[in-house]
Amino acid sequence: MRSMKNSVVVAGLAIAGLALGACGGGTGAGNAGGAGGSTGGEEVKTIKLVAAEYSKDHTKAFWDAFAKAYKEKTGYTLEVQVVSWDNIDQQSSTMIQNNQAPDILNLNAYASYAKDGLLYDSDAVLPASVKSDILDTFVKYGTYDGKFYGFPDLSSARAFFYNKALFKQAGINEPPKTWAELEADAKKITALGGGNVGYALPLGPEESQGEFSMWLFNNGGTWKDGGKWTINSDKNVETLAFLKKLTDAKLTQNNPARTNRADAFDLFKSGKAGMVIGFSPLAADLDKDKKVDYGVAPFPTNDGSESKTFGVTDYLMAFKKPGNEKAVKAFYELYYQPDQVNTFIKAEGFLPVTKSGVEAFAGETKLKVYLDTLPNAQLTPTDDPTWDKVKLAVQQNLGAAMTGDPKAVLDKLQQTAENGG
Repeated sequence: MRSMKNSVVVAGLAIAGLALGACGGGTGAGNAGGAGGSTGGEEVKTIKLVAAEYSKDHTKAFWDAFAKAYKEKTGYTLEVQVVSWDNIDQQSSTMIQNNQAPDILNLNAYASYAKDGLLYDSDAVLPASVKSDILDTFVKYGTYDGKFYGFPDLSSARAFFYNKALFKQAGINEPPKTWAELEADAKKITALGGGNVGYALPLGPEESQGEFSMWLFNNGGTWKDGGKWTINSDKNVETLAFLKKLTDAKLTQNNPARTNRADAFDLFKSGKAGMVIGFSPLAADLDKDKKVDYGVAPFPTNDGSESKTFGVTDYLMAFKKPGNEKAVKAFYELYYQPDQVNTFIKAEGFLPVTKSGVEAFAGETKLKVYLDTLPNAQLTPTDDPTWDKVKLAVQQNLGAAMTGDPKAVLDKLQQTAENGG
């Protein structure tokens, strides 16, 4: 979650942006030799964790303390290597290609490794009580070919941010619940003049798949359905055409195709955008600056039905190595104890991944909009080994629809997906 590196302090609890996934692309490493070999042999007493660095203040401190507790409670030793999000994809791929895979890897993609037969599934290393506590949506997206491999470490979710001051100036009494209301509100805000724009739309190469996900999910669309790619479905074409309509009507900032998420956030933080999709990094900045009076609400749906959110999680995947199965299972048994997993999540400013965690976080009233939607959050198809390549194509090409033909753009992306990236 490269984007997870930022966090938002809400009532003393920072919630990281769903951009967890910003971790970069964990593409398959091909045949990792012995990494996927027999798990038999003499039992090992020391295993290695390669973990992504979510924050300099908390990540290493947590894992060092965890390693100490792991040793005390299980008798096994955990070697910890914390790696920057900027480097972890390359470093982990190199390790695996050189037959030096860690026992546990913290990354934002797992399916390519599962496809190559390198990982343990939940039946082998995850206690049944743990699996039953993990939120169903994360089990779903952590499952490849019928087996659960992508064990979540933390999560994030997105919501609808609106500028209360601009809403008041424009005579808008409440956040929109439908796209028609959003469009009408955007017109009123843009009409205020002074450089104000109704909606800040980031379809640039940084993370356009995240922005589009939030919109398409709230129009009943999907990236995949029933094992088939649905990128150019009628629903998705309708969604992208609506975004083009907002752009053509100049209800967004200039050139959404070149606007990255950070740019859209800056526009909202300047007080010049009425609405934007946001998460905790944005809230943290707004709370710190205290320049914009903002509200957070569920994202509007096209037809006014129940809102859906785009969720992100990263994974703690387990590599098959001779003799490491018991030590790996002991790792998960300890990590998913509430006093461990929830401590990590709160320290890093993210959202829970377990049902018990949602209950534990329930007292944080400012998290309600996230927690209410988290159990039903929809993710991008991280369970498909080709998603990383498809994601890159979306990032590079989706914005072209704002000056071109939305259907043609989605048709091309559909072809990319069907060709395996």
